[in-house]
Amino acid sequence: MIFYFSGTGNSYATARFLSDNLGEPIIDIAQVLQKNEVEYFLQENEKLGFVFPIYAWAPPKAVLDFIKKLILHSEKLPYTFGVCTCGGTAGNGMEVLEDALGKKGIILNSGYSVIMPDNYVVMFKVGSLAEQAEILEKARETMEHILNAVKQEKSGFFRVKKGKAAGLLTLAVNPAFQRFGTKTKPFHATGDCIGCGICEKVCTDHCIQLKDGIPRWIKQQCNMCLACINRCPQGAIQYGKKTKDRGQYVHPCWK
Repeated sequence: MIFYFSGTGNSYATARFLSDNLGEPIIDIAQVLQKNEVEYFLQENEKLGFVFPIYAWAPPKAVLDFIKKLILHSEKLPYTFGVCTCGGTAGNGMEVLEDALGKKGIILNSGYSVIMPDNYVVMFKVGSLAEQAEILEKARETMEHILNAVKQEKSGFFRVKKGKAAGLLTLAVNPAFQRFGTKTKPFHATGDCIGCGICEKVCTDHCIQLKDGIPRWIKQQCNMCLACINRCPQGAIQYGKKTKDRGQYVHPCWK
């Protein structure tokens, strides 16, 4: 059983690849959180995986909230692995996952990171299609290595690109991001909006509602997955003035 969280498809593509090759079912964390579907039964020898993006050097709050609520039934401890996708480095994000699982009595046997094209257009400009293709090709190779390790059920095996000052970034920067960097007030739709409702549908925090054909953010804070910006077919959604002309990124599996 593989749980995943994804805004623009990087983590979904990774989870889908592992699911297809391991024969494990795949479950969208954002969807089951909304429905409060948090109780699951593992079959004998079924693996348990968590695939998620790194937001400010830690897992998304939604992933940690889900794990806190998770009720897992299994005859024995399952082989458990984590995979994080990131544009550069993961900090101590895998350690945060390991700690959250440990509080539920689940041992994280192995963890991995996959470098993917960056989608955080609040700070960065989207790379060219050629640059994206090169990164995705290398990501596919990394996923193959992860698949082989998980099939072998390697334990105590972690291959994560943490980067410099990993602990500081995770412990200091991430809390600041969660407090100040997830506010929805700067989100707005420009005059290019056609009221298609895609942003409302893809929002992983379910905080967008169309009113008179215009998207409105009904919560003060969100997951900051930026699915609304990156998946808008008109490029009409912006975050203040920060995202103007920085492009959009969606993994090919979702295009």
